[in-house]
Amino acid sequence: MIITRKHISRRTLLRGMGAAIALPMLDSMVPALSRATELLKKASPNRMVFAYVPNGIDMRNWTPDAVGESFTLPKILEPLAPLRDNVLVLSGLVDHNAEALGDGPGDHARASSSFLTGVHPKKTAGADIQVGISVDQVAAQSIGKQTRLASLELGCEDGHLAGNCDSGYSCAYVNSISWRTATVPNPPEVNPRAVFERLFGADEDAGNPAARARNARFDQSILDMVCDNTKRLENGLGATDRRKLDEYLSAIREVERQVQMMEKQAEENTLAVPTIARPDGIPLEFDQHAKLMFDLLRLALQTDTTRIGTFMLAREGSNRSYREIGVPDGHHGLSHHRNDPVLMDKIAKINRYHLEQFACFLYKLKSTPDGDGSLLDHTMIVYGSGISDGNRHNHDNLPVLFAGGSRSFRPGRHIRFNQSTPVANLYLSMLNEMGVAAEKLGDSEGRLNFLSDIA
Repeated sequence: MIITRKHISRRTLLRGMGAAIALPMLDSMVPALSRATELLKKASPNRMVFAYVPNGIDMRNWTPDAVGESFTLPKILEPLAPLRDNVLVLSGLVDHNAEALGDGPGDHARASSSFLTGVHPKKTAGADIQVGISVDQVAAQSIGKQTRLASLELGCEDGHLAGNCDSGYSCAYVNSISWRTATVPNPPEVNPRAVFERLFGADEDAGNPAARARNARFDQSILDMVCDNTKRLENGLGATDRRKLDEYLSAIREVERQVQMMEKQAEENTLAVPTIARPDGIPLEFDQHAKLMFDLLRLALQTDTTRIGTFMLAREGSNRSYREIGVPDGHHGLSHHRNDPVLMDKIAKINRYHLEQFACFLYKLKSTPDGDGSLLDHTMIVYGSGISDGNRHNHDNLPVLFAGGSRSFRPGRHIRFNQSTPVANLYLSMLNEMGVAAEKLGDSEGRLNFLSDIA
């Protein structure tokens, strides 16, 4: 790294023709001081991401037999093999407030709405919904002003916020895991085109449909719009920064190409079946959709556009089928497997398919340089479900993974907690790592033990 007395602001944007692109962390953003390494560490903020999967997990193929460092990855977790030393498998955590507690049926709605809040939702199908503020939004309220977007909520399956979706529970509960306030959910955005424009489109075009339509009509790359600005910036960069910038812009162009290609495929499909309404920009295949949304989330983190994200791979109670992996049955229907090994194997296949998309995201984070390490080193990520066994609808011994880096989270282990340990304790520990002062979240009882010790 070459240290000079001139440096680029961390908030520098490439601008041109109604577009604005944030930059990744470059060496030139570090001022000329003797302790350059320490500055790089400080320049890489902590980030947090929560990824949610619905309908529970086939726990036979999820939970490792051994605890500590000598565990073997079960079938569902096998895609994490190259990243084994970057993950913690956490067993025994419970979401007590997803239980009925006198409210009868509705485990799916309670699972998703309480997963990040630790609060029992009010049973209602009307507008008087109420649960609690989710951990991501507690963090966003504290540090969100430091970035352009306080948080980013993504998903792969659209849903409604009104109506009855689960035994008298509002659809808002099953379609959102992020809650800005106790009564206001943050529904996930499922259209990659909309996310791309939110991240890289110009502020003046954000609410201007005519401007967006004009750009689409000219089919002009957002990178072409800022071409002149990019060239001027490159002239003042060293070789290392030019390489970093080129890799980053190539990643944006690849995401943009995928968005355009998938929109074209969707348009062609709509022409073939004109009776089917097509939301613009949503890919036809699940794996393409999930990977593209994960790529957009990675770019948002890399540019420090936001430090907080949530991602619902599907809404809770989803009955989506996965014919591409040989499972034509609806997911939710399969989850009521009645301990039939054939049906349970199909659930395991879906679980692994979801995990493969997540593993790809982790690998890309690990391959993305960030300060003195990688983007994965500076991002805390939780992957899990608010239901353990979909047939029993139980909310104890939840399937939870922790991935990424933190001073107090030592990965590469399987930890088994006491079965009464609230999952909210994990979130309280994460908030502490983010520098967010929080003594309690939902039903939390304190921060988790053993995350930095040998269990």
